[in-house]
Amino acid sequence: MKRTRIADLLVGEKIGDDIVVMGWVRTRRDSKGGFSFIELNDGSCLTGIQVIADQTLPNYQDEIVKLQTGCSIRVSGILTESPGKGQKVEVKANALTVLGWADPDVYPLQKKRHSFEFLRTIAHLRPRTNTFGAVARVRNAMARAIHDFFQKRGFIYLHTPIITGSDCEGAGEMFRVTTFNLDKVPQENGKIDFTKDFFGGPANLTVSGQLEAEIYALAMGDVYTFGPTFRAENSNTSRHLAEFWMVEPEMAFCDLEGNVDLAIAFLKDIFASVLRDCREDMEFFNRFVDKTVVRTVEDLISLEFEWISYTEAIRLLGKANQKFEYPVEWGSDLQSEHERYLCEKVFGKPVVLTDYPKEIKPFYMKMNEDGKTVRAMDVLAPKIGEIIGGSQREDDYDILYKRIVDAGLNIDDYWWYLDLRKFGTVPHAGFGLGFERLIQFVTGLSNIRDVIPFPRTPGNLSF
Repeated sequence: MKRTRIADLLVGEKIGDDIVVMGWVRTRRDSKGGFSFIELNDGSCLTGIQVIADQTLPNYQDEIVKLQTGCSIRVSGILTESPGKGQKVEVKANALTVLGWADPDVYPLQKKRHSFEFLRTIAHLRPRTNTFGAVARVRNAMARAIHDFFQKRGFIYLHTPIITGSDCEGAGEMFRVTTFNLDKVPQENGKIDFTKDFFGGPANLTVSGQLEAEIYALAMGDVYTFGPTFRAENSNTSRHLAEFWMVEPEMAFCDLEGNVDLAIAFLKDIFASVLRDCREDMEFFNRFVDKTVVRTVEDLISLEFEWISYTEAIRLLGKANQKFEYPVEWGSDLQSEHERYLCEKVFGKPVVLTDYPKEIKPFYMKMNEDGKTVRAMDVLAPKIGEIIGGSQREDDYDILYKRIVDAGLNIDDYWWYLDLRKFGTVPHAGFGLGFERLIQFVTGLSNIRDVIPFPRTPGNLSF
């Protein structure tokens, strides 16, 4: 008989059906009446199902009464109405097979609550906890919703390269890819001779798929990427990962206003989807992680976004009746504390900031007519700050050329990017969204390492 997922048992199966369910034991308690209550969970939903195992089962004394948290079992039986509170159905076992034992003396996940710090040390087991099972389901639902959002709007899903020769952000914080024997790196005139390396030149792990996505946007109209990106920033904080996932749409024939409109529609759609499809998990986060997380997400769906310029934001922050850790002045990059102040204290809702100084933004953002600012946009959300960053892209060849040179980048590495401005250039725009930061916002989890299955951080390559 085919296994039935617990999530399906709780909503779809009929009382009296013969079923097979498999999963991991959360708890077992024995009754004086000669049977055991086993709470079973298979990861398909937050709620487990209760299994009633009677002492008449042939392996009751030898195996069933020895079951502990973490053991895996197969149960065949009948779905029945449950007289207990908080559960509509339960399984009366006709047969129970132990698939795998878990020694309680060494199994690290017991009934007590464990700290997130401890659970990060056992990333191979933490998905079995309620919190990380819920994170995985929310992450899955949001990934599906992202694809649905773009596919319904006619976007082409694009796989951009993970290995690249260009630095999209111009920050230089990239992981090098090489086949060199690091004990014998070939050199020429005191410099590394990359002509002898696998690709014949310096190669890195990508920090963004944006530049390559622009190639296809300027041929196919609307495209998006959704894949892993990498930053070699040596920041061991709750906000940074060395490996993370990015969502990056690029749209031809699109200006800054169209870019902002798409970003807002995107966020509202994704949040509505997760509230609809993961309600049980969201209520779990609202109860045990952040008691305001559901309301915060609902507010973002219903509220209008405030739209102000960077210059106006600096003015508002300058007269704030609050002392910031980082000083605020025109030309400085805004920090999370500034972004959150604007959302939470000034406007009480999400904020879109546009028209940043060119010096603090990458070379590819389109210059405004004032020659000082670029058509950049950041979408800020309460509790987290920036959640989306994007811009209208520079489509003028001469201006782009100068911006690349002024950024200190090798112009020869961007010949193809400049070509796009020589042959049929058009206005175009796009944005990037860090998937893990989006999940942080939705779940209320404060550390980004807890919303990705296997966090990659400085000094940590476990699992």
